[in-house]
Amino acid sequence: MTPAAAHDQLPVPTSLPQAAAVAHARGEPLVLMVTLRGCAFCDVVRRHHLLPMLRRGEVQAVQIDLLDRSTPLEGFDGRRTTGYEQARAWRVTVAPTLLFLDERGRELAERLEGMGLAEFYGPYLEQRLQQARQRLRRGG
Repeated sequence: MTPAAAHDQLPVPTSLPQAAAVAHARGEPLVLMVTLRGCAFCDVVRRHHLLPMLRRGEVQAVQIDLLDRSTPLEGFDGRRTTGYEQARAWRVTVAPTLLFLDERGRELAERLEGMGLAEFYGPYLEQRLQQARQRLRRGG
C-alpha cells in the first residue's frame, strides 16, 4: 500500500488481495471507500468516520478514486487495473461508496452509498460493519 498523501487520507492500496489479506489476518472485513477528489461528502466520511476508526484500530480501511485511470492497482483476479476500472467493475457510480469485502473480494454487507442523512451515517456504518463481521465469522 502506498502511504496516504496527507494525514486526512486513507491508504491507497497497490494490491486489493494484499489489503484484504491484512484485514482477514485481523479477522476483519476490508472496508474499501470509493472516493472522488474534491468530494465534500467523501471528506466527511473519511475524516469523521473512517480515519478515527482506522487510527483506533477498529477497521482496516483503504480508498480508491472513482476517476483514477493511472494509478496501478492489482485486482482480486490478480490482473492489473485502476481505481476507475475497478469501480466500473463493481458498478459503483456514487461517491462516497463503502464496500465491505472478504479476502477474495466478495461483498459481506450491503454497500453504503452516498451520504444520506449525515446524522445517521455512523449508525449505518456500524450496522454494515457488524453484518460484515458476522458473515466473515460464518465463512461468508
